Parts: sequence; structure tokens; C-alpha cells
Amino acid sequence: MAARPPATPADGIGATGAGRSAEPSEPRRHRPVPVAVLAAISLGGVVGALARYGLGAAFPHDAGQFPWSTFAINVTGCLLIGVLMVLLTDPAGRPHRLARPFFGVGLLGGFTTFSAYTAEAVTLLRDGAGTTSLLYILGTLVAALVAVQVGATATRTVVALARKERP
Repeated sequence: MAARPPATPADGIGATGAGRSAEPSEPRRHRPVPVAVLAAISLGGVVGALARYGLGAAFPHDAGQFPWSTFAINVTGCLLIGVLMVLLTDPAGRPHRLARPFFGVGLLGGFTTFSAYTAEAVTLLRDGAGTTSLLYILGTLVAALVAVQVGATATRTVVALARKERP
């Protein structure tokens, strides 16, 4: 039997080394996604995208100006993601099996708009507003991460207080 040539990234196989094998792995088998999960994601996505569109239309910005509506949408969505993740992973609760697909993937995924965020940052650069673009990029990144942490911390605190008040 002839020796096989070494595997390359072009073969779809990573480099060999610590803990890695040059042998191709079994193809992943995907479980079918239940229709109810797809429906929950779709419905949540529609609601989230419509809310985002409505807020963007209600609070437009001129060329070269800081896109406050998209900034507020993304930061608010991240705050709510922090809240949601605590509520969905709270050991005392039993969320409905469609809560995460509807609220997390669908609603908040449709509401937050990091694709518009990047497109607006590039547009700001093209319009000669490089400083505004940089502030927008960094400001959104920092504010979004802080918002997730604030949402999660505040929700944990509220949940802990609510448990203490129960008889």
C-alpha cells in the first residue's frame, strides 16, 4: 500500500501537531431542526427586525453624523441578551424550550444589527468622518460588552432578591 501524502489545509484538514491528527474526521451529522424551533426563530426575527427598522426610521441620522439609533439599538439589545441569558440559565427556572430560539436567536438577533453597524462605520469613513467612525466602532464595542455585563449582573441581583422574599 502506497503512503499517502501529508494532509494540507486545502484538504480541509488542519495542521498536525499537539493533539491534532492528520486523519480526516467523520463528517458531522446534523440533527434535523424541529419546525417549531424554526418558526420561533422566524417569528422572533420578524418582530425584532421590524422594531429595529421602526426605531431607525424614527431617529434617522445625516451623513457624517454619529448613528445614534443603531448605537442605541445594539447596546439595548446587548443589555437584553445579558438579561435573557441569566433568565434562561437560572437553575431554579424552567424556561419554555422555545424561549431561547424566539427571544435570543430570533427577536434579539433580528433587533441588533451589527451588519448595519459595520456598514455605517465604513460609510462614515468614506464621508471623511474618520474620527466619528473610530468613535462609533470603539464606542459600540465597549458599550455593548458593558451592557451585556450590566444586564446579566442586574438580573442575577433581582433574581437573588426575589428568592429571598419567597416564604
